[in-house]
Amino acid sequence: MTLALLILAFVALALALLPAVLAAVNLAILRTPEPTPTDALVSILIPARNEAAVIEGTVRAALASRGVPVEVLVGDDHSTDDTAGIVARVAASDPRLRLISVPNLPEGWTGKNHACASLAAAARGERLLFLDADVTLAPDGAAALAAHAGKSGADLVSGVPRQVMETLGERLTVPMIDFLMIGYLPIAMMRASPRTSLGAACGQMILIAREAYVATGGHGAIRTSLHDGVRLPRLLRERGFRTDLVAGHALAACRMYRDFAQSWAGFSKNAHEGMATPAALPVWTLLLFGGHILPWLVLAVALALGAGTAATVAGIAALVSLATRAAITLRVAEPPATILLHPLTVGTALAIQWNVLLRPARAGRAVWKGRSYAVGGAGGGAPKPQREPG
Repeated sequence: MTLALLILAFVALALALLPAVLAAVNLAILRTPEPTPTDALVSILIPARNEAAVIEGTVRAALASRGVPVEVLVGDDHSTDDTAGIVARVAASDPRLRLISVPNLPEGWTGKNHACASLAAAARGERLLFLDADVTLAPDGAAALAAHAGKSGADLVSGVPRQVMETLGERLTVPMIDFLMIGYLPIAMMRASPRTSLGAACGQMILIAREAYVATGGHGAIRTSLHDGVRLPRLLRERGFRTDLVAGHALAACRMYRDFAQSWAGFSKNAHEGMATPAALPVWTLLLFGGHILPWLVLAVALALGAGTAATVAGIAALVSLATRAAITLRVAEPPATILLHPLTVGTALAIQWNVLLRPARAGRAVWKGRSYAVGGAGGGAPKPQREPG
């Protein structure tokens, strides 16, 4: 038993050190880009469906952009609340804002992709900045993203906005976005290699050169997808375009969800295009469970059995795991109180993924903004958008 615990402790330490090393490198090279004034128009495109609670703040923040000329287009996607009315009232006093009525959802499209494609077709800018309706752009956000695109030569630039979390349910789920991006994506390799599999973005905030968007088909080419943060950068890389990531916490802020139920549903919606596949999820389980939950389990058992060496190694692994999470959390300005929740956060993320993979009858249908999508269950596969009114 003591030997087995010691072996497990060293395995846990190795798996905890992997994201620690990657995070150290990524945090050293990820920077918030500096805005550079330009005359090139940026089209800020905001798909909106029943977003009356947040849309005015989102629009006014986008209109307050400085250092770059902007137009702001809001796509009202058949909202049943006052989303369109709010945008129309703001637009009456600022000609840079336009309200676009998104056509009925065609068969075979997911809602956000259809709305984004409709907005892109109406946009006039050289660069298209897609923002979720709950993202509050900083005044220099658009200029900074455009400046980085110009300097780096990247056709797609994305970053994770600062994630606002007020409830326990949000704090148990949302931090995994930055943790996975910074702790497990080799960003230096991503920048050096054109490999499609290294493409990554945050769907909340994506800047794309119009030329690249048109050449690849943009959202129309990924019309069945529910995870544009994965599919768009990989699409561009497949066609020979460059993509990049920057530190986005100073460029925008976002409160994705309001409670645990929304968080569970939201992350379940995207799971089948991320980890929740038969090939990927066992690997991710080994990496995440082994590096961030196993150390604590081994530590508890080793202490109970008096296995001092195993307890020491497991304790070091647990500290490495927490230190990695702390470094990421503090850099991206997330609530420090979430750091000690880290093992529970990882466990929750894995529970969401395994639920989607193993319980297709219960988790195999994504319901979002009043629309229902049949998604791949244990067999994986792309979502199958279901046609619905509006």
